[in-house]
Amino acid sequence: MIAYLLRRVPSAVAVLFGASVLIFLLLRLVPGDPAQTLAGPDATPETIASIRHQLGLDRSIPAQYLSWLHGVFTGDLGRSYIIGGQISDLVGRGLTNTLVLTAFSLFLAITVSLAVSISAVLWDRRWLNALVAAVNTVAVAVPVFVTGVLLVLVFAIAIPILPAGGIPPDGFIAEPDIAVQYLLLPSICLSLPVMAALSRFLAESLRTELREPYVLTARALGISHRQIVTRGALRNALPTLLTVLGIQTGQLLGGAVLVEAAFAWPGIGQLIEQGINRRDYPVVQALLLFSVGVFVIIQLTTDVVHAYLDPRIRIGGRV
Repeated sequence: MIAYLLRRVPSAVAVLFGASVLIFLLLRLVPGDPAQTLAGPDATPETIASIRHQLGLDRSIPAQYLSWLHGVFTGDLGRSYIIGGQISDLVGRGLTNTLVLTAFSLFLAITVSLAVSISAVLWDRRWLNALVAAVNTVAVAVPVFVTGVLLVLVFAIAIPILPAGGIPPDGFIAEPDIAVQYLLLPSICLSLPVMAALSRFLAESLRTELREPYVLTARALGISHRQIVTRGALRNALPTLLTVLGIQTGQLLGGAVLVEAAFAWPGIGQLIEQGINRRDYPVVQALLLFSVGVFVIIQLTTDVVHAYLDPRIRIGGRV
């Protein structure tokens, strides 16, 4: 397993390095001057030049990139002169809120998709399959910001039983019951497309496994259909589910930007939006590189778990 992991690490490092270069260069192509934004519309050229010097924008592009990369490795991400505060503090606060929202959404998605998929296979009824397919189609087709608006209109305005947005005033640990109320609507909104994708792929994987020869042998031995599905077919279908789960977890982080905007959730997505709107290059660079790093870690973890479940992968070194 360690040898397999070591074979995967160089490609992950190469992706991170390429992403850092691409992020740095693309942000320099975005219209607008952060020094001009910070100085204001009535600033003199001398004032703007002074601010550019303070931000290091008057240096060459390679020098700016190497300075930023040095800060990333040393943990000194610098200061946000436009939003205000140390970038590491801004990222830390936003990251905590986003991770809580994403983890709760992922828990909902996995729990519901497992229950729906196994139920659809255990009780193979035409009406049940049609219902599951219809719900999955709607969940994937409707954008998350539309789902968020509908959830707020129904459960926060028409039937005011849940908060319309924001985070718990006393944090997530002080009063867990209050925290769950704040988490429910944004988590449902964020997890619906992931639920649909996971339940669809898992149900198809289970049906494929039930056509394998070992299932016929198990039935001949008198093993019940429930045991075959929950103990045999489910375990063999897990590698496919993990692959899809790794992709969908990345999409959760991407969808969090819209969900956080819809529910006024102060996380990484909201911080990225503020940084882009205000031309705050250091903040946007750090957040985008962090997002790529999370994607790479998720993919690497998925590959390792997949290799653990299927020894053929780690022995052959192929996915």
